[in-house]
Amino acid sequence: MAHVAEWKKKEVEELAKIIKSYPVIALVDVANVPAYPLSKMREKLRGKALLRVSRNTLIELAIKKAAQELNNPDLEKLIDHIQGGAGILATEMNPFKLYKLLEESKTPAPAKPGAVVPRDVVIPAGPTSLSPGPLVGEMQALGIPARIERGKVSIQKDYTVLKAGEVITDQLARILNALSIEPLEVGLNLLAAYEDGIVYTPDVLAIDEEEYINLLQQAYMHAFNLSVNTAYPTSQTIEAIIQKAFLGAKNVAVEAGYVTPETVEDIFGRALRAVLLIAQELPEELLDEKTKELLNQQAQIAVAAQPQQEEKVEEAEEEEEEEEASEEDALAGLGALFG
Repeated sequence: MAHVAEWKKKEVEELAKIIKSYPVIALVDVANVPAYPLSKMREKLRGKALLRVSRNTLIELAIKKAAQELNNPDLEKLIDHIQGGAGILATEMNPFKLYKLLEESKTPAPAKPGAVVPRDVVIPAGPTSLSPGPLVGEMQALGIPARIERGKVSIQKDYTVLKAGEVITDQLARILNALSIEPLEVGLNLLAAYEDGIVYTPDVLAIDEEEYINLLQQAYMHAFNLSVNTAYPTSQTIEAIIQKAFLGAKNVAVEAGYVTPETVEDIFGRALRAVLLIAQELPEELLDEKTKELLNQQAQIAVAAQPQQEEKVEEAEEEEEEEEASEEDALAGLGALFG
């Protein structure tokens, strides 16, 4: 049996202890992170997370040891995500906050041949500081719309030279570095994070926060409306349910003419409107002064409201004409399409 170095045993023990001490354990790739940015990252994580870089085989052994001692086989799911130059990141932050922190901590880096770009690389339109030379021919050979203007290289329009996930060639690296375009990022890439029996991968953690909040708000409103409409009381909906029930009962009482302190005003108002409708049909000499005054007030209100109603009718007619015109345009377009 091969002898195992004492330092390796000690390393596995310490890694396992770290894993057992935190609720969230993440694997990060530190393979391409230079020493200085890595030290700055440690400073930024201080007090928020503990970063421990080690050999992949020792990390795997430590995860197995911690899983066995915690009687938690789910923890071993992390092993499938060990790759590159892995490190352990132990924290009490939830995986989503941790992922966001790591992404925000990344800094731009110059192009390197053979490196994979994390996102689309676009050369923006406009003048550059480059003087005419062989690089212009290389740009044009790659389809980059470059030409000489006023003694400098100018890019005629935005041009995408690489799509996310593509590899930087030697030629492109020279061009991008000459243009001071930094397409790469330096930072810790999260490989996976474990919490409460679940392993989260970057594609799950990379959420659009604004969209997610909107979805939650929509879901809340749908649930709220369902609770109110089915009269299912909760601490959030009980007030709205009571208000809805009160208004429903009040409407029934008003329709039935059942007088209560809450309905008396509506009932008498409804009765008054009915009386005035009848009064409008009677000869004026049969009406008393009070009734005439009420009818006059009603007429003034109707006259004042008429211009607003006419404006609404005109707006509706204009909208209808626009819709008809757009429909005619659409039909004409279809006719042209099919000959």
